[in-house]
Amino acid sequence: MAGSCSVVFVDPEHASATGRKRPQPSRRTHREVADELRARIRSGALRPGQRMPTQAQLAREFGVERGAVRQALRILQSEHLLTNVSKGSPATVAPDPAGVPSGPAARPLPTTVALAPRIAAAFAAEHVEIDAVCLTSVSLTLAIGEPLRRIHAGELKPARIDVRVLLPSRDIDLAFPVPVAGRGGDGAVHRRWLDQRNAQGQVLEHNLLALRATHGIDVHVCFRALPFTPPVKLYLLNGAEALFAYYTLTRREEEIGHEHLEMYDAQGVRQTLFPFSRGAGPRDTTFVEQSHRWFDALWETISSELVLTG
Repeated sequence: MAGSCSVVFVDPEHASATGRKRPQPSRRTHREVADELRARIRSGALRPGQRMPTQAQLAREFGVERGAVRQALRILQSEHLLTNVSKGSPATVAPDPAGVPSGPAARPLPTTVALAPRIAAAFAAEHVEIDAVCLTSVSLTLAIGEPLRRIHAGELKPARIDVRVLLPSRDIDLAFPVPVAGRGGDGAVHRRWLDQRNAQGQVLEHNLLALRATHGIDVHVCFRALPFTPPVKLYLLNGAEALFAYYTLTRREEEIGHEHLEMYDAQGVRQTLFPFSRGAGPRDTTFVEQSHRWFDALWETISSELVLTG
C-alpha cells in the first residue's frame, strides 16, 4: 500500500555475508529427520564409529526443536544404527550398522527368529507404535515377551505404547484353517481357532495394560475384526519398519475334540518374514508407507468392533 513501510528484522544466524536473509529451513517431523540421518548412515556419509553432530546442530540444520531431534535419534538407536543417545554428549554411529536385520540387505527369516528382536528394538523408542494384521496374535504375543522382560528389568523405559491388531471376525467362514474333507468338521476347527484367537489376544492385552500400574506407561491396545481371512501377516513398527509374510497352507492332522482331523492350515510362527525399512531405499520406503496406508484404510473402513470373548 502506498505510503506504508515495514521493518524487517534479520536473525544474524540466518543472514548471509551480503546481509541478505538466508532461507529458513523448512519444518520437518521427527520421522523425516530420522529418515535423512538413516540414509546418511546407510550411504556411508556418516561412518561406523563416527560421532554425530550435537542435538543443537541437528536442530538448527533441520529447523526443528531439540525434542524432535531426540525422538529421531531414539528411532535410529532402536534400529541399532546409533549408540550413546542421551541429552548430553552426541550420539555415535553404531560400529556395524550394515549388520542391522532390516533393509534390502536383510535376510528373510522365520517369524520365530525375526520378529522378537525387531519388536524389542522398537520398544527402545519413547513412543512405541505397533500395528499388526494376522490370523491370531500368537506370534506377536510371544515376541512381546522380551521387551516386557527388559522393561521390568529397567533396561527399557518407553513413555507410551500404542498397539492395534486386526484379526478375522468370528462370524465369517474362514478360508483357513478348514478340514480337508469339507465342512463336516468345520465347527470344531473354527472353535479351536476362535479359542486361540481370543486367548492369545487376551494375554497380549493383559500383559501390556499391566505396564500402566507397574511402570506408569501410557498403554493403549485395540483390536478390530476383519470380514475376511488375511492371506498375509504384516507387522508395522514405529512407522519405520514393515515385516511381511505369506500364510502358506499345508495339510496336517490334529486331534480336536477327541477326533483326528486333517486340515489345511498355516502355522504363522513358521512363516518367513520379509523386512522393509524406511530410508533403506525407494523400494523399502514406499513399501512401508503403502503398508501403513493399507492398514489404516482397513482399520477405518470395513473392520468392526472385536470383543475377545466367547
